[in-house]
Amino acid sequence: MTSPLRTIRSVVRVERFETDRVERRLRRAASVDDLRRLARRRLPGGVFDYIDGGAEDERTLAANQAAFARTGFRPRVLQGIDRVEPAGRILGRPLPYPLVLAPTGFTRIADPDGELAVARAADRAGLPYTLSTLSTRSIEEVREVSEGRLWFQVYAWRDRGLVTEMVERAAAADYEAIVLTVDTAVLGRRERDVRRGFSLPPSIGPATLVDGALHPGWTWSFVRSEPIRFANVVGREIGDGASPVTLADYINTQFDPGLSWDDVDWLRSVWDGPIVIKGIQTVADAVAAGERGVDVLCLSNHGGRQLDGAPATLPLVAPVREAVGDRVEIICDGGVRRGSDIVKAVAAGADAAMAGRAYLYALGAAGERGVDRLLEWFRSDVERTMSLLGVASTADLGRSAIDLPG
Repeated sequence: MTSPLRTIRSVVRVERFETDRVERRLRRAASVDDLRRLARRRLPGGVFDYIDGGAEDERTLAANQAAFARTGFRPRVLQGIDRVEPAGRILGRPLPYPLVLAPTGFTRIADPDGELAVARAADRAGLPYTLSTLSTRSIEEVREVSEGRLWFQVYAWRDRGLVTEMVERAAAADYEAIVLTVDTAVLGRRERDVRRGFSLPPSIGPATLVDGALHPGWTWSFVRSEPIRFANVVGREIGDGASPVTLADYINTQFDPGLSWDDVDWLRSVWDGPIVIKGIQTVADAVAAGERGVDVLCLSNHGGRQLDGAPATLPLVAPVREAVGDRVEIICDGGVRRGSDIVKAVAAGADAAMAGRAYLYALGAAGERGVDRLLEWFRSDVERTMSLLGVASTADLGRSAIDLPG
């Protein structure tokens, strides 16, 4: 007669205890939403809100994700596809799957390694990583840890000599493209940061001390790490973040609100490589950028952090593609949370999607390994989605594969 203990042993497996704390944390995550929840628990409130928040009522922030949610699929069956090829192309070079990592400023507030961690993860995944002008690791530091594709994002500083200097440094460090962000004439009103009194770097006060005590892991890492600075402008008169400053004050005093299409021509005079314009939000501006010889249009509303009420980006892809044809490549930025979102963007007419907030959640949740895990999920999601759609390659993705609202 079989004993009850033997019966239990035959149907129940005792899970091995995971001694690695980071891996234990990641085992509880299956999606970007899960990483967001983990990041919210691990990061001080002001830091999390800086990453998570948008402008004013955050309608555009929500609209970016809602546009993906409203876009359905039209799966085909019995297509005889035993293997899918998720690879894409951008700037004439292959991508393992159609994703570019977006620029994010002040990344080290999520994790001490900051941009270095993201650049290493992107290199391992074979994806381009875009370093922000307001990064907390320099152009050169990031190149030292990555042999992969690096892009450098620039703002229109009032000091054009500074822009020229940074562009020349990017060229010397073998960065592939310059990404000119054009939607920050002034900084959007990010009301979560206003309510928190959030500054960069975070200033120390009673509320900060309490928040830090409630998040000891982050606080211990923060105080043990070297000071956080705007690494690309350290020592310059414009300020490098050595003293706490609100981002709005910094940008509104240092960036040129008079940026025009002539400045795109000027950038071409100091940079020989590809130019990406990030912040296109209308068909008219997409056409104008194409006429200026821009290589890539990045349809972006700054992740909903600038003009609240600006259009969601996914619905722009198809009309922009119709207007510019194949003369210019298109990236869809904003609201990407799953590999299936990447597939939707490509089916609508984009060459690739771009994601920033998603990897900041991963970085805040589990550091560099969190970013690795996220990029693995995205690739697996893209492959699975294409298999279930009955599409063999990204080149075969088209609007017949999706239901675009309206």
